Amino acid sequence: MTLHLLKLCVGVDSIAELRAFTRMRRKHAPEVHAHVTRMIPKRAVELLDGGSLYWVIKGQISARQRLIGVQPFVDSAGGKRCALQLDDEVVALRPQPHRAFQGWRYLTPADAPPDLDSVAAGLDEMPEALRRELSDLGLL
Repeated sequence: MTLHLLKLCVGVDSIAELRAFTRMRRKHAPEVHAHVTRMIPKRAVELLDGGSLYWVIKGQISARQRLIGVQPFVDSAGGKRCALQLDDEVVALRPQPHRAFQGWRYLTPADAPPDLDSVAAGLDEMPEALRRELSDLGLL
């Protein structure tokens, strides 16, 4: 059964900024793009069965990247870490409000917001600030 992860996208204010960050990381590290966490997901098999990392940006679940690997490793200080390997494509979602939290949370497919392009034609062309405002008003 597919399972997703939910994580705050700290220091990023928009989907465009997340996409730019992903492109920049790819230039400097041509191997697989990864986000490093302290904890290792115990349900990695379910995550790799079509799961994604869903990003909370400025209080809304706004984007996702497909998970393509979960690699535990030991850092230079001897601490256990996990590299969540991600696809380069950042997919915009129908914005869904979410409170801040620490670490990451599992997210079931039933609770995950849909991709923006599946909601209505042309929404992905709308400026992100306008989508965010419409979502805050309960109109999107």
